[in-house]
Amino acid sequence: QVQLVESGGGLVQPGGSLRLSCAASGSIFSIYTMAWYRQAPGKQRELVAAITRGDRTNYADSVKLRFTISRDNFKNTVYLQMNSLKPEDTALYYCNVEGILTRGTKFGSWGQGTQVTVSS
Repeated sequence: QVQLVESGGGLVQPGGSLRLSCAASGSIFSIYTMAWYRQAPGKQRELVAAITRGDRTNYADSVKLRFTISRDNFKNTVYLQMNSLKPEDTALYYCNVEGILTRGTKFGSWGQGTQVTVSS
């Protein structure tokens, strides 16, 4: 019903920047919360940042002041601008979107993940 397409991951040196994008498509009536999670090898998936339809944001302490989440409600797209990247930011980053379908039911969808590797 809802497809998420992520892009923007890659290999970057410490201190560098990357911008992730996640576009949602399908039978969407409205999107409430859009978020980014990450999972490093051997670790649990953790919330990185989230943004509501009213642009209220929430960040993990480890990324505050370095990462910025934003959204374009016309394009059903969420972005994650990542600056001052550190090796410990290396992980598979997943997009998560929650909202309402055109038939009136709630949905929650995950993207396929995009790899971010921070290494010199």
